[in-house]
Amino acid sequence: MILHFIFVVKEEERQKRQFEFEYIKKMSQFYKIWLKEKFGRDYEIQCDELITTPRSILQRLDTHVFLRDHEQRGKDIYHFYLTHFRPLWTDCTCDGYHAENFGLLFWKPLKESNDTLFLAEKNCTAVSHELLHEQLRLSGHKKFIQEVHDIWTKHLFEQLEFEQYGEDFKKTDGKPMYLTMDTSQLNL
Repeated sequence: MILHFIFVVKEEERQKRQFEFEYIKKMSQFYKIWLKEKFGRDYEIQCDELITTPRSILQRLDTHVFLRDHEQRGKDIYHFYLTHFRPLWTDCTCDGYHAENFGLLFWKPLKESNDTLFLAEKNCTAVSHELLHEQLRLSGHKKFIQEVHDIWTKHLFEQLEFEQYGEDFKKTDGKPMYLTMDTSQLNL
């Protein structure tokens, strides 16, 4: 199984957002281990950039464009697009969308340079949200959408802590490099 993270970045912002892409490459390796430990699934990880150029309003990038790209690249590969825009069509409150072997998420840009904690809090957590939908779907979990959303709500409004991981991909109580949804809350 292949999990392919694709960082969608504007051509004129590519250099400015290089730190984010480097984080994404490390995060993708973290998720390889996390998915193996939590769900017993061993993914081969790929990580690329998809550079976009300005388009007319009629050719606006949105979920349907990436669903078509996913089909052209191969539906048997799990493509996860991290976009520079908030999609018009989402099915999650984290500005994401999921389907079989497909994830799409608005990757929030850095406000301050090299702020790893911001990337972990705003983006890594949302990636885990979309990955959980797919992992529960693959497991045949009937309420794979509602259960993830219920836990997400607890994280946002009931002070449920995110799971914290360090640079070594192990759980930590110190400053985290990666944050994920609390999987102990899942009814597996």
